[in-house]
Amino acid sequence: MEEHGPKFGGGANATVLHPAVLVLALLALVMFFVLPRKYVIVPVLASLFLIPVGQQLYVAGIHLFVQRILILVGFVRARFMKGPNQKQVYAGGWNSIDTAFTFYVVIQAAATMAQYTDAGALVNQIGFLWDYLLGYLLLRSLIQDEEDSFLVIKCFAGLMVILGAAMIYEQMKTVNVFGLLGGVVAVPEVRDGKIRSQAVFQHALTAGTFAATAIPLFFLLWKNGKAKLLSVVGIVGATVMTVTTQTSTSLLTYAAGILAVFAWPLRKKMKRVRTAIVVALISLHLVMKAPVWFVIARIDLTGSSSSYHRAELIDQFINHFSSWWLIGTKDAATWGWDMWDAQNMYVSVGEAGGLAALFFYILVISRSFARIGEARKRAKNKQRQWFLWFLGAALFSNVIAFFGVNYFDQSRIAWFALISMISACTIPLANSGVRFKAVEGVVALQEASVPVRRESEPSDAEVRIGRYTNRYLLD
Repeated sequence: MEEHGPKFGGGANATVLHPAVLVLALLALVMFFVLPRKYVIVPVLASLFLIPVGQQLYVAGIHLFVQRILILVGFVRARFMKGPNQKQVYAGGWNSIDTAFTFYVVIQAAATMAQYTDAGALVNQIGFLWDYLLGYLLLRSLIQDEEDSFLVIKCFAGLMVILGAAMIYEQMKTVNVFGLLGGVVAVPEVRDGKIRSQAVFQHALTAGTFAATAIPLFFLLWKNGKAKLLSVVGIVGATVMTVTTQTSTSLLTYAAGILAVFAWPLRKKMKRVRTAIVVALISLHLVMKAPVWFVIARIDLTGSSSSYHRAELIDQFINHFSSWWLIGTKDAATWGWDMWDAQNMYVSVGEAGGLAALFFYILVISRSFARIGEARKRAKNKQRQWFLWFLGAALFSNVIAFFGVNYFDQSRIAWFALISMISACTIPLANSGVRFKAVEGVVALQEASVPVRRESEPSDAEVRIGRYTNRYLLD
């Protein structure tokens, strides 16, 4: 039996590195520097999603995970080797989403180290910062515009084919081909006679939610009209992945994404929709014998789901607010049966980082929705409005998924990619204090304190702003 180290900084006590993984990793590292910068995202995503997170080098008591090496080298490549036409490392500059995400990660790391004061906690949280902060900044720096976003979605479609095929094989042979490499189980979980395929992921839940949250993005490919075949391939692959996981969270996330896509006719009435949802939840809370979050306990789409656990997890999280609000808690396992298994992203963040970390995590989501909404309202071209709507639908599906899963493996990379796409594709909002307006083809710059000149020849500044606006808002 494999020995394990301490809770923090522990793991396998020997190198776990399959020759095939070594070849793929070395090939990816070479491609990072050989390919033009705009295509580096392809080997980054391929290597991060196809290499199990457990693949590692064990040297003098230190675990060097292959994925972390790839993230670090990719970050150095993206951060210090900009493209010929690239003026900023991060598209549109640093924004409120970046700030909220950074605060969330740093606060959670600091809170965890405050709870566990040994050296192992420090090692563990350095790894956490490496995975989350560097991983996010890597995707944020590589995704610069809509073209990069489409390339990311196409990569996801290709990954769905590979992963979907592996998950079908799991259903047929009860063997995980990625498990043969090491770093992930070789035999999938079987619950109530149903095989829960997981492929390269650490759990069937994360495998299914990765696939389900990508569905709106594949609709985006179809609507764009330039990659309809790849869109169909992605949708089929994602559907196969979602179904073969045999998890209610994945199926519910899939349905949420589809529902959000087809809610397009309600786009101008979203304030009313949000109000109606709040009123409905409050009404249910008043008439139900149990709190409203116990509605989750009634959702079982596979006949083998632990829905009651999800509801009880939220209930205990709220009841023990005084235990975790300041710096999180390490005693959640004592709250009740299986309460150690925090398969709820919001609960997981709160338990690890306290109320402040949870606030900034929710702020990442809130600011992302806000930027999408404002950009969609300003967009004059319907195709661009659709583009932003699909991004919002993908974001909404993740919000639903967070109630039933904790992103702790490759699934977090997909989440980083989505919020990076949102930041890159809503760049006009980064210009705070400046408002753009189009009247009969003439673009006027309006500022609160400086009146706009109206002369026969526009200034250089007005010409530049006019070009910028025409490109991003009026196309």
